[in-house]
Formats: sequence, C-alpha cells, structure tokens
Amino acid sequence: MARYILVPVDNSDESTKALEYAVEAYPDERITALHVVQFDRTSLYGDEGFLYSDEYREQVRKRGADILERASETAAEQGVETDTALEMGKPARTITAYIAEHDVDHVVLGSHGRTGPARVLLGSVAETVTRRSPVPVTVVR
Repeated sequence: MARYILVPVDNSDESTKALEYAVEAYPDERITALHVVQFDRTSLYGDEGFLYSDEYREQVRKRGADILERASETAAEQGVETDTALEMGKPARTITAYIAEHDVDHVVLGSHGRTGPARVLLGSVAETVTRRSPVPVTVVR
C-alpha cells in the first residue's frame, strides 16, 4: 500500500527543496503539495483587526493556486505526478489538521519560509509542525 506524503509549499527556496526531496525520495508514493492561505483578522497596529476585500482574497487565492501549479510542474519535471490542496487558516495549525484529516503518513517540509525579523516575530511553522505532527516529519534545509 502506498504511503501518503504531504509537502507544504509556500514558494520559498526551502519549500521547493523539500518538494524536490520528496519527489526523489518517494517517487512511487502519493504526494500532495499543500499551500495554506492565511487571512488573519488581527492588525499589527491594534486589537480591532480588519477585514480583507473579496478582491484581495481572490488575488491571494490565485497566488496560492499559482504556487501549487509551480509545485506540480516541479514534480512533473522529475516524472512524478502530485496532488495539490489549497487551504485557509494559520499555516502550522492548518497543516497539522490536514495531516489528521487526510490520513497522511509522512510530512516533508522546508526548514522555514521566512527569514530575518519576520521569522523571529512570526515563529517557525516548521518547528511547530514538527512538534505537533502525529506522523514522522522530515525537515529539508
């Protein structure tokens, strides 16, 4: 029975390396590239938050779809077909929920998608997923 491999992608070099690793290491397994779109109602400038316009939300979803299309093309270059999934939510929480809801057997993810001050302020999705995942996680640098 084929294993189910999940590869979260965010268009960073690290997530691309993770996808390339997964395709090379697990070419005969079911692989899904997952992109999480985050719409956060909180604001850095206060507690009242703000709402995004429908137009903005659609642009962000389109960007997510483009990221998944590039991921599929990357895998296809290695002769491997992948599934894709676009989810909404906070990345670490959404990834771990997806693992449980879809009977994922293994996760391969990049070490981080952000660098510099943003990584310090926002924390590490890779670290959180690694700590909370109910299945083995491979972190690719």
